[in-house]
Amino acid sequence: MNVKIALCQINTIVGDLQYNFERICGFIEEAKSKGAKIICFPELSLLGYPPEDILFYPYILEKQFDYLEGIKKYSEDSLIVIGFANFDDYLYNSAAVFCQNQMFVYNKINLPNYGVFDEDRYFKKGNYSLIIDANKIRIGFTICEDLWYPNEPILSLVNNDVDIVVNISASPYHVLKPKLREEIFKVRAIDYSVFILFCNSVGGQDELIFDGTSSIIKNDGKTLFRAPSFKEKILIGSISVEDLKLAKLNPLRKNQPKSNLECKIINTTIDLLSKDYTEDDLSDFYDFEEEIFNALVLGTRDYIFKNKFNKVLVAMSGGIDSSLVSCIAAEAVGHKNVLGVSMPSMFSSSHSVEDARILAKNLGIDFVIIPISKIYDTFINSLDDVYSRLGNKEFTVAEENLQARIRGNIIMTISNKFNYLVLACGNKSEMSMGYATLYGDLAGGFAPIKDIYKSDVYRIARWYNTKKNVIPERVFIKAPSAELRPNQTDQDTLPPYNILDKILKLYLENNYSPEYISQICNLDKEFVKKVIKQVEISEYKRRQAPPGIKVSVRAFGKDRRLPITKNI
Repeated sequence: MNVKIALCQINTIVGDLQYNFERICGFIEEAKSKGAKIICFPELSLLGYPPEDILFYPYILEKQFDYLEGIKKYSEDSLIVIGFANFDDYLYNSAAVFCQNQMFVYNKINLPNYGVFDEDRYFKKGNYSLIIDANKIRIGFTICEDLWYPNEPILSLVNNDVDIVVNISASPYHVLKPKLREEIFKVRAIDYSVFILFCNSVGGQDELIFDGTSSIIKNDGKTLFRAPSFKEKILIGSISVEDLKLAKLNPLRKNQPKSNLECKIINTTIDLLSKDYTEDDLSDFYDFEEEIFNALVLGTRDYIFKNKFNKVLVAMSGGIDSSLVSCIAAEAVGHKNVLGVSMPSMFSSSHSVEDARILAKNLGIDFVIIPISKIYDTFINSLDDVYSRLGNKEFTVAEENLQARIRGNIIMTISNKFNYLVLACGNKSEMSMGYATLYGDLAGGFAPIKDIYKSDVYRIARWYNTKKNVIPERVFIKAPSAELRPNQTDQDTLPPYNILDKILKLYLENNYSPEYISQICNLDKEFVKKVIKQVEISEYKRRQAPPGIKVSVRAFGKDRRLPITKNI
């Protein structure tokens, strides 16, 4: 006999209770049609995650309970777990556990309050564990962070002889996190000799990505089933009753520290057993480049569609950044919904325009050329009097940036006129150093590669080209340049990217001092200090940049909250 399980890796919309409810019900019906008896949904799946200050709107929180009543009817012969915001005397991040037309509630105990998390701002900590006893099969419940640490509530669950630990999560993605997270859960499974059902959200929400990668892990640490990353999926898997019995005999179950946490045990007569055994996917993890590319496509697609856009515009310079963004856009919304715009000035090379044209043709996207030299001349002529009065007619960085601002005006006007979402093409290296023009190349509604270092932009684009061969080879080998003055390259202003990116990563993601960075990278200390100073004085620009997808351990934004005005 077996217990058949469905982990419903669902993509929700924050605040849209009706949409989320309908998706949940559809997934329940499909899971039940496949014989699943335990059906799980992610953390806060009814409301969407993270709801942020929507949690301060009581009228929205109260509506959840009407939808929970609608879900209860599905639980006569199955156990269903749904994440919601429990609004009682206090606000809790909770799991609604439905069984035999009854609803039981578990409130999350470990509330993360670091990085992108602000759960202490909203939720009160739970104070009990919950077990459903289904004819001697004991199922305990945890929410996301509850399973990351070897303490409560899992200790309480094991003290009370639990067989299966359900973990519903909305675990935000960063590079290589799917593997890391599963390794942690394998340790929990082995240490406590329990089966773990990990059900994670999937989809993009503003700057966050949820990768899914839900899994069923055996008590010996073996992953039995794993859902694909970055895709909606109902993962169906079975656990044999014999394996559950053997897990209980493991001496580790008897040698755990005692728990003082109250445990609510609900005894039921529900039959979760089935003769049918289902063996679903054991999807592989992606390699580095493919993992990040798929995350960027998912995050871009969801930002576009969830914010009611259906077409996007990319300013195609013929460089590597706009080339990668164009590929992401075509994958995210389809080539027919992407407009590429080339805006050459008197300093643009002919090969840059040609490379942009070739890429657009290879991707099958619409492409237009709008020269800006005459517009630039009109601007300069209009400024002639004030330049004379203030005493400087020389060509400076102001005239360089004027070209970028003209381009920003053009693409934002097209966006405004035809409802295209503009995708900004700035990368993390440029954002870090302030190597971007306010109201120019920072213009746009969303920045897909905002958290990708320049070195990794090349790496990911090269990987994509091995699959599709759409980016002209010249884009990879020519020196990167903004082309705002004659013979300009990025390295006129910035250190070589292979050196710069090492410094940035160690400083931004590890908080290492300039002295330590210079030591481990064998670089001049004053040079490193100069780079870091430029990072800090560029904070005001980053505050005005469009949102972008978090893929690193520490992105700009919620991950890294520093004052603009400072002296460090």
